[in-house]
Amino acid sequence: MFEYFYHEILRRTVIGFGTLFNNIIIKQRNSSNQIVSQIKVPLAYGPTQKFLARLNQSPDDLNNPVQITLPRMSFEFTGLTYDSSRKVTTTQSFLVPLKTDNSKVAKVFMPVPYNMEFELSIMTKQNDDALQIIEQILPYFQPAYTLTIDLVDAIGEKKDVPFTLNNINFEDSYEGDYSSRRALIYTLRFTAKTYLFGPVPSDTSKDIIKKVSIGYVAGDTRGSVRDVTYRTTPVATQSYTDNVVTTLSSDLEIATDIFSVADASSLVVNEFITIDGETMKVTNVNGNEIQVERGSYGTPITEHVLGTDIKLITSADNSLIEFGDSFGFDTTF
Repeated sequence: MFEYFYHEILRRTVIGFGTLFNNIIIKQRNSSNQIVSQIKVPLAYGPTQKFLARLNQSPDDLNNPVQITLPRMSFEFTGLTYDSSRKVTTTQSFLVPLKTDNSKVAKVFMPVPYNMEFELSIMTKQNDDALQIIEQILPYFQPAYTLTIDLVDAIGEKKDVPFTLNNINFEDSYEGDYSSRRALIYTLRFTAKTYLFGPVPSDTSKDIIKKVSIGYVAGDTRGSVRDVTYRTTPVATQSYTDNVVTTLSSDLEIATDIFSVADASSLVVNEFITIDGETMKVTNVNGNEIQVERGSYGTPITEHVLGTDIKLITSADNSLIEFGDSFGFDTTF
């Protein structure tokens, strides 16, 4: 606990929120309804009070020779709260391949749900400018807009983060004489439902159970003893080596379990074959005619056409099972 890690999740969420509003444009028209200017509204991170103070500063200041211009938008991250409604079991975890090396996997605990609070401030001099900006934003929030964010680079974890519009406030800051600058301020408050991940191990492949042995001894006072050990290992349910041994000699219907192949010399009873994603167990071989159990390991039973490749699943495929693939069990006792 308390080892160093930093996934930049909060930072990525803040950046993601800001990118939603970095392409807002307003158009200003003259009395003839002709467009006289088109302005891309500047967007910056920071509190509204900072920009209002800058707005009221004198342009004669040596460090600020030009007053701030309107319209302008600013946003800031204002709060963080735990969301118990999205809580899952704290001990629940999942395995995921490392993005840098797919042969290695990491055991990652479920993320913790948190709500991030944001404020977006729209500052304009003219009310029509503010209404143009507001109208370009509100239709996308009903009341939430979902953005996909890459939360953890190491495991390629992406999540859809909804940004919910909570409320809108309006303020007209004009006070004083005619020399005071007017600023209309619309404040939009949002909640982002994000997740925070803990540290990601560099590799937990050695922790994956690949073989299980269970032994038990049963006996009584007369000395009779039964000693049995069961051993099971994962077996492949598909051909990773693309070991084509023969082809279909005719179309194979869904209800058919006896069919002919071009050459059955490489097929042995109790071995598994795969045809276009359907795995079958060979139960009988008679010349070039074989009988099978269809849909082994839960694979879908489908029709197959004449000439389709038949691949044999061998022990070499067992070591090539990839993370996330389905597999069966080979049990001995």
